[in-house]
Amino acid sequence: MPHYQSRGKIPPKRHIVFRKENKSLYAEEVISSEGFSDIYSIVYHEYAPTKVLGIGEAYSVAPKIAVADNLQNRSFRGFDIKPESDYLESRKVVLFNDDVYLSLAAPKNSMKEYFFKNSFHHEMIFVHWGSGTLKTVYGRLDFRKGDHLIIPKATIYQIEFDNKDNRLFIVESLFPFRYPKRYTNASGQLLEHSPYHERDIRSPAQLETHCEQGRFEIKIKRYDKIFPYVYATHPFDAIGWDGCLYPFAFSIYNFEPITGRLHMPPPVHQTFETPAFVTCAFVPRLYDYHPQSIPTPYHHSNVDSDEVLYYVDGDFMSRNNIKQGQITLHPMGLTHGPQPGAIERSIGKKATGEYAVMVDTFKPLKLTQAAVEIEDYDYYKSWI
Repeated sequence: MPHYQSRGKIPPKRHIVFRKENKSLYAEEVISSEGFSDIYSIVYHEYAPTKVLGIGEAYSVAPKIAVADNLQNRSFRGFDIKPESDYLESRKVVLFNDDVYLSLAAPKNSMKEYFFKNSFHHEMIFVHWGSGTLKTVYGRLDFRKGDHLIIPKATIYQIEFDNKDNRLFIVESLFPFRYPKRYTNASGQLLEHSPYHERDIRSPAQLETHCEQGRFEIKIKRYDKIFPYVYATHPFDAIGWDGCLYPFAFSIYNFEPITGRLHMPPPVHQTFETPAFVTCAFVPRLYDYHPQSIPTPYHHSNVDSDEVLYYVDGDFMSRNNIKQGQITLHPMGLTHGPQPGAIERSIGKKATGEYAVMVDTFKPLKLTQAAVEIEDYDYYKSWI
């Protein structure tokens, strides 16, 4: 999906002799996906990235199921998740199934004492509030409010926040995040009608080589557990890399909406796709311009998907009393739509200023204990 990138020093051919000034070899690492049949990158390390000094006792971070079989429209007050000092401890799974975990986080402190590696899920971190730097072996990637940070599975990373006021919406996926097929040509290039372009994708810009030995803790997530590993060398010791597998950022503020004379369905807002779910971005846009158009969405039934909306900012046209950080869940099997008064309010209006991130899953979602603790229990009555 991402296009080819190269950073630092690399040899003219892969898998050939590549020596340091002291004549010792750099350590070559191939980071591949789907075996060796999909996108990959090749990284050249100062030290072999395999020197494990110790392994601590694994501990569970499995979400606690509160509602396994949900058939109720629900809403959650996302900003009721309390800020916590530690990045990993601040991550609270609220909705999940076998393919995807949806979490909220409000970390106050940067990751300084350890590194993190999610070896089971790809991650999309939507930055609602805050800014900082995502650090990986591929280099530094600065982020800010509104960014989607796409972090491939098994990427070791640290996050350095600029301040303590941070709000994140995190999507963990069993499958990689890809550009929607209808946005790309046969070569994978984004087409002219796509709502974003390669120019909008930001990749790691500054390679930092940490040629350090010592004790470096990497917390590795697998099987809903954290395995504390201690390595003998700094994980960000690359002197160069190239390839198509790396983290990148895409800002919701660079999404260009597709509009029409009559109401356009949610797929026009799509940002990424997987075999298990899709993501969308709702952004300020002109309303439908047919003289008799009704801009607000129609009532609809989610026959094949659970719909999750994470509200970012603005006045959402189809909802009443929506606040920043609020989440709505409309499960498959139920009808939902504009709340009372929304249809009439929308007629004749020219534009909307809303921002939201949507995740539509193809399997039902379970609710966690963390979710029910921040739930607005009367939401299902809000259409009366």
